[in-house]
Amino acid sequence: MSRPRSKEKKPSFQVGRGRWVAARRLPRSLNKVNLHAAGIDIGSTAHYVAVPEGRSDDIVRCFGTFTEDLTALADWLKQCGIETVAMESTGVYWIPVYELLESRGFEVRLVEPGKLKSVPGRKTDVLDCQWIQQLHTYGLLQGSFVPQERISVLRNFMRQRAMLVDCAAQHVMHMQKALMQMNVQLHHVISDITGTTGQRIIRAILSGLRDPVELAKLRDPRCKKDERTIALALEGHWREDHLFALEQALELYQFYGCQITELDQRLERYLETFEDRSDGQILPKSPKPKAGSNTPDFDLRNHLYRITGVDLTVIDGLGGQSCLQLISEIGTDMSFWPTEKHFASWLCLCPGNKKTGGRSISGKSRASANRAATVLRLAAQSLANADCALGAFYRRMKSRLGAPKAITATAHKLAKIVYNTLKYGRQYVDVGADYYERQYRQRVLESLQRRAAHFGLRLTPAEHT
Repeated sequence: MSRPRSKEKKPSFQVGRGRWVAARRLPRSLNKVNLHAAGIDIGSTAHYVAVPEGRSDDIVRCFGTFTEDLTALADWLKQCGIETVAMESTGVYWIPVYELLESRGFEVRLVEPGKLKSVPGRKTDVLDCQWIQQLHTYGLLQGSFVPQERISVLRNFMRQRAMLVDCAAQHVMHMQKALMQMNVQLHHVISDITGTTGQRIIRAILSGLRDPVELAKLRDPRCKKDERTIALALEGHWREDHLFALEQALELYQFYGCQITELDQRLERYLETFEDRSDGQILPKSPKPKAGSNTPDFDLRNHLYRITGVDLTVIDGLGGQSCLQLISEIGTDMSFWPTEKHFASWLCLCPGNKKTGGRSISGKSRASANRAATVLRLAAQSLANADCALGAFYRRMKSRLGAPKAITATAHKLAKIVYNTLKYGRQYVDVGADYYERQYRQRVLESLQRRAAHFGLRLTPAEHT
């Protein structure tokens, strides 16, 4: 006999003219955690919002992206009795919606789109927002880290500064290209054409000086190459189009330099508005950055100490600028991550744990575009020749696993040190490379002794002749 069909009608939504699709449902055995939850599918020109059934005649509505539309969205959610909202972190389109809803008293949860891609069925904006609402109702969505407003402003300043530095670097390459096209190989005899010697020579060339010997006399005394070698590199042909390209590249480089200086002044004033946690203590000023360096030209160390209450710059591999980049990305409140392991996992600096059938498939770390993780990886790479415990750890891991995995492992250690320093105020103290090597040797000997005892053997030290 054929089984009788259920007469219960499945809910559906119209997504086009004469086209209806069935709504996706979760098992009814799940317990509802957020009874007053809404879901938003973020778009560039429209936002689709879903609320629970019975809250409105239309449980799915579409709103525009103008401020008036976002205000109407918030008013509608208030009328529906919504308390918490989940949305996808789509590009930068979520930022105005997130800030407006948070200012109106809603609990807003930002979710990575990758965690919603595995949903089966047809993909439409209407179904997506309803699916987000259902997942949020049952408490199946984990929110992403969103820093406080004060830290968010600092992060925007630092990211804007990084963009300006990248743009200035592009015009440095344009200057090198123009010089190379004239066969003026200045960048082969000096380390940086944006330094004192390079800028003197380039400005003299653009002012009309062509004699290589006279140009070489503009060399700074600290330059390693002598005047004769520099003069040989400055013999070239001076075509008008290449000189024009060099002039424009120099002007653009100087323009971005002025923009960076102006931003640094604004950044220093903003750092002074943070709460003082240093108890009035003042640390020795860090050395002045070298000419041509991208480090801000103000006392970063004391600003960071006043903001955090600890001196992060004593951690090997981390300078003032890298510490400021870290603070702008993760903030000073570590309560979002319960333990140092959660923090390292969020940074994607932990080994992978893909297992099936009782065996491991891959131990590769997850790919990530986390800027804080990038800062820690660069800091770890700078410890390759450092005479410290972290440097010795990096070299030992590199000999065993190779440079890429050694960088990740050292960055993982740095992440745990930063977490404990910010959360518990534990000042980092370097024990030294020699102490680390002795401890490592002792651990290896103890391990060998245990293995020898397991086989009924005993290790004895060899006598030195």
